[in-house]
Amino acid sequence: MRDPKPAGRGRMKLAARCRVATEAPAFGLVVFCAILLNAALMGMETYSGLASEHRQLLEAAENCCLALFSLEMLLRIGACADRPKAFFRDPWNLFDLAVVASAFVPLVRENTTLLRLLRLARVLRTARFLPHLRILLIAVGRSLPGTASFLFVGALVLYVYAMIGWVCFADSDPQHYGSVGRAMLTLFLLTTLDGLTDAVRAGLQISRLSIVYYASYALLASFVLVNVLIGVVLNSLDEAREIEDAANRDRKQPGPPPTDTDVRDRIATARRALDEIEATLTTVDGRPSRRLEASHSGP
Repeated sequence: MRDPKPAGRGRMKLAARCRVATEAPAFGLVVFCAILLNAALMGMETYSGLASEHRQLLEAAENCCLALFSLEMLLRIGACADRPKAFFRDPWNLFDLAVVASAFVPLVRENTTLLRLLRLARVLRTARFLPHLRILLIAVGRSLPGTASFLFVGALVLYVYAMIGWVCFADSDPQHYGSVGRAMLTLFLLTTLDGLTDAVRAGLQISRLSIVYYASYALLASFVLVNVLIGVVLNSLDEAREIEDAANRDRKQPGPPPTDTDVRDRIATARRALDEIEATLTTVDGRPSRRLEASHSGP
């Protein structure tokens, strides 16, 4: 009896070997060092004298990093050979694959600016090997919708106060409130409370009611809105931690239960093993041994 589905068993063996390699601590350390080396090479290329003097050495080092990243992706793809869909469910795999594969696209390799930007994107791959940095990046991504709402409200508050400032201070202080654009820029810089003292003093020379204008703006823009933004980021950070913890639990869980095909394969293997044992128990003259006769004799 032939072994059913030998290709499936080969994929499982390949996936197991690649998984052992990718999950080894030394593998992550080597890839992390290669990413840092790639970032250092990009920094060295900004020095024209150094880049022209050691051009061949820098190109060789860059090709070595690219070869190492390509080998890394092949191993990660091989680790999911028995379940290819799992590779594409991981967003980090998709990001790494896009960054590495783009270096082999002819149009990208010919565009120096685009190639440098993609090489710079490799630095973000360090988040894959730094769990805390990965949590921060996930938190930033999840905070984008709340941040967009915050920016809309902040822009609305800034515009209203800029219009009020233009109406009240345009004639006396045209340098800062001569137009709504200048007024918005002035108030945006005052959001950090830097220069607020000078602005209040200049406003008091115009009208004592200016203290109400600046105090309300500082209270609303610098305290209320900034604290709202901090709350959005902290909430996103908690969600990112929960997502990371759930992902870690999923990685530690055992694989899916065996299917009917796997059960049939195991039964066939057990039957072959029993046939081999029965053959070894048979005597030389073709008669079964006493142990075999006892096993076959029944009530």
